[in-house]
Amino acid sequence: MAISLEDRFAGSLLGLALGDALGAKHEGGPLEQAAWWLMGIGKGELLRWTDDTQMAIALAESLITRRGLDPDHLARLWAERADWERGYGTGARKLLRMIRDGADWREANRAIFPDGSFGNGAAMRAAPLGLFFHTDLAALARAAELASSITHAHPLGIEGGVLIARATAMALAGPLDLDLLARDSSSDEYRSRLTTASGWGEEPTPPAIVRRALGAWVEAHESAVTAVYLARRFDGSFQEMVKFAIRLGGDTDTIAAMAGGILGARHGAGFLPGEFLARIEAREEIERLARDLFRASSRTAC
Repeated sequence: MAISLEDRFAGSLLGLALGDALGAKHEGGPLEQAAWWLMGIGKGELLRWTDDTQMAIALAESLITRRGLDPDHLARLWAERADWERGYGTGARKLLRMIRDGADWREANRAIFPDGSFGNGAAMRAAPLGLFFHTDLAALARAAELASSITHAHPLGIEGGVLIARATAMALAGPLDLDLLARDSSSDEYRSRLTTASGWGEEPTPPAIVRRALGAWVEAHESAVTAVYLARRFDGSFQEMVKFAIRLGGDTDTIAAMAGGILGARHGAGFLPGEFLARIEAREEIERLARDLFRASSRTAC
């Protein structure tokens, strides 16, 4: 049975949120893991997501409201919506507080990150860009670069956002092509890792080798590539993708969120494990947002 494009939009946003929530329990050290457990992840109740999903939701809302990317509107929305209990990093907190207090995002970014941040914060929230601009890859790249630069002005941080947006758009149309993504990369850090991952083919490469060759922490050129690799390798099982991300360690929630958004775009919402999907925080809101994003994208493409 054919999967509708609208269902793929829903699958992407829900997959991002679900990967984020399932991975959050296993991110970081014992204190951080215990905090997420107490907030509901381990109780068989609500699966609570982190800043990854909160920023992706705000990005989707901004794209719908402004009928495209408006960086000033998006920066203000991120600042207004930020819930510090969601796990925002120190730098992101400072930057968003400055924007909330009236600073221009360009000035705030330079003040907090003089050389630009190359963390994965731009990549973790980029799936809505891949969905919205999937029919125009040049516009997708421009929008992803601009949206990334609001918080992550380093070229490696920007490229992480572009990579995840491109991979999400690619997944809407078919299987991921890591060689094509590598050819489109603008830096050796991404190109070499994508080429390595592509060379593994269907081999069951162990977590230790993946972690050593690609990386699993917050650097965008490591974790974003790892997420794309996991989405390609575990094309048939969302659960196996999450399990492998947990075995990798590192920035587990963000890797699982990025890979989950890509897998959801590839296979639609029905691909996601129902027993977990039933418990995801704000499921109906996310489904409604995905429908609105699909309609806004369709109007823009006309």
